[in-house]
Amino acid sequence: MKRSIITVLCVASLIVAGFAFASGMTAPTNTPELKRVIGANSKATLIFFQNPNGGPCKIQKEVLDKLKSDRKGNFNIAVVSTTRQEDQRAFYDYGIRSLPSLVLVDKNGKIARVFAPGIQNAETLTTALDGLK
Repeated sequence: MKRSIITVLCVASLIVAGFAFASGMTAPTNTPELKRVIGANSKATLIFFQNPNGGPCKIQKEVLDKLKSDRKGNFNIAVVSTTRQEDQRAFYDYGIRSLPSLVLVDKNGKIARVFAPGIQNAETLTTALDGLK
């Protein structure tokens, strides 16, 4: 029991350290979509890692589409998909292992936040976008 608690704590600290390490790093732009969208129009970018056929990814897409509409397009969305061969490297470079996943990149191309895998609600995303400088 004690050993499993220590293992869980070690894994959790590695995950937190990974998120902290990623924050502030320049976002890799290794796909045509990422090159085109990150930093475009001097706006923040939400990178959406998805499987377009997955149920949770479809729900996340609906949340993102509504948020973009509500916020009058004041941020960019870059989609990285499991179905596009040219996107495969981005999953590796960003350390994405679960879908859907989101990464927030500021207008200067720096990673501002790596969200936990899973569906993020509009309130969480709004707070993150509003927190950018």
